[in-house]
Amino acid sequence: MAGNRISRINEEVYRVLSELIRELKDPRICSMVTVMSAEVTNDQRWCKVYVSVMDESREKDVMKGLRSASGFLRRELGSRVRLRITPELVFIMDDSIKRGARINELLNSLEEKNGQ
Repeated sequence: MAGNRISRINEEVYRVLSELIRELKDPRICSMVTVMSAEVTNDQRWCKVYVSVMDESREKDVMKGLRSASGFLRRELGSRVRLRITPELVFIMDDSIKRGARINELLNSLEEKNGQ
């Protein structure tokens, strides 16, 4: 039962944070930032927010912008989602897309070697 509740909270936090990040006016946080997922701990004190940035050269700036906006995002999250405790937000760069592309490159190179 608790796992089902946490998964619903994760989905709602993901949805709200995606919307809030799109509305931010910080120039460091460009429109190319995507929230990949949000994982709230069982005690609801922490939330890991996995984000992806299309422009790799701006990753550090985007992370600085997100960290500086975390207080605002937490306050807005608390006002839009009814939780006993509004979790602290921890932003983590999600590189799963890059890893997937690298795996595809390796598989394609293996196919080319085997085909010759």
